[in-house]
Amino acid sequence: MTRKVTEATHSNNNCRPDTTMRRFTTAFRAWRTRRHENAPPPDHTESPAPEPVPGASTLWRMRTTVRDEPGSLAALCTALSGQRVDILSLQTHPLADGTVDEFLLRAPGELPASGIATAVRTAGGTDTWIERADAHDLVDAPTRVLGLAARTALDAAELPLALRQLLGRCTIRSQPAPAGGDRAPGVPVEGALDGTVLRLRAPEGGVITVERPHLPFTPTEFARARALVELDTRLGPRVPHGRDVLTLAEGADITVRRADTRDLEPARAMHERCSDRTLRLRYHGPVGDADRYLNHLLSPRFGRTLAVQTASGRVVGLGHLLWDGDETEVALIVEDAWQRRGVGAELLRRLVAMAVDAGCGSVYAVTQASNTGMVAAMRGLGLPLDYQVEEGTLVITARLGERVASPAGELGSASAP
Repeated sequence: MTRKVTEATHSNNNCRPDTTMRRFTTAFRAWRTRRHENAPPPDHTESPAPEPVPGASTLWRMRTTVRDEPGSLAALCTALSGQRVDILSLQTHPLADGTVDEFLLRAPGELPASGIATAVRTAGGTDTWIERADAHDLVDAPTRVLGLAARTALDAAELPLALRQLLGRCTIRSQPAPAGGDRAPGVPVEGALDGTVLRLRAPEGGVITVERPHLPFTPTEFARARALVELDTRLGPRVPHGRDVLTLAEGADITVRRADTRDLEPARAMHERCSDRTLRLRYHGPVGDADRYLNHLLSPRFGRTLAVQTASGRVVGLGHLLWDGDETEVALIVEDAWQRRGVGAELLRRLVAMAVDAGCGSVYAVTQASNTGMVAAMRGLGLPLDYQVEEGTLVITARLGERVASPAGELGSASAP
């Protein structure tokens, strides 16, 4: 359960968290504060170039603003040529009082970012931003945008990831619509652009906020992002139809599939069959509040959900991969009668594999120190783990490296119709 979802839920229902929930929230906030203080700083324009290798070259992404007059771009290209910098691609973003030019550059390995920026400034470029690029940036912009649109069309949960890949390093947050089905106030239907912040109306009435403090958005980027959101709106709710049928050691078959808000009623029914202890270990608060989180957790705006169901169609387990700002959370709940049978471990492996596919560098789980099942499942991933404990709240972070497979070893055979 992300802190974001918890706070939004209590705010929307005008409920005051009890002492247990306040202790959990305070401890979690303290952990996250220390974690971000100790995190490495993000890449910036003055980062040194790597150790030069004779004959090697380095890819750079650069933006600079030039005057909207004949010869400005030519002077810039001449200055780059003088530093033996090759221009691989160029996009222009017109503004009211100039033009933002976005370059993909190949420069000599010994030329640092500061050397490129100095040449650009001498040629009249202003507000220059530059950072290292990689081979993925060699794909031209139309091809990349079409690929992101195709992914979004297949899976509603892809929208936040597509926006991040479209706009580069940024933080994306989803705010649910107010209670009662009203649209979120303060954001026009066509969205809003305010320097380093984009606000877009989500299809279900909430707001998607995109922040990029190190680089202002351009009207072109705003139009592209809005087009992706409009595509999502037109297509409506959707999840991939693939599902795996797994056989447990004792011979029973279960199915693992994607889920969304259309599975709200089966998920609530599973909650009713769970013990108070299972609900407390999952939601860290009053067991009567558990159902209030489900609509958020099942929403593709906040991440992806896997459901485990029996041959009769009864949902007996849920696994969530939740986009939490710049971080990614994993969370599980398995009905009591299906615990200790490998179901939770299988869900966790699949969630982590999805996180790897999404390009996440790590995932974290928020639980209690007494939740030995979740601790064992995280250890069973075979990944490097970090532990933080605050007043009984345990946060386990797994650093993702090689691709994590989702074998059916503990469960038996698997098939994907």
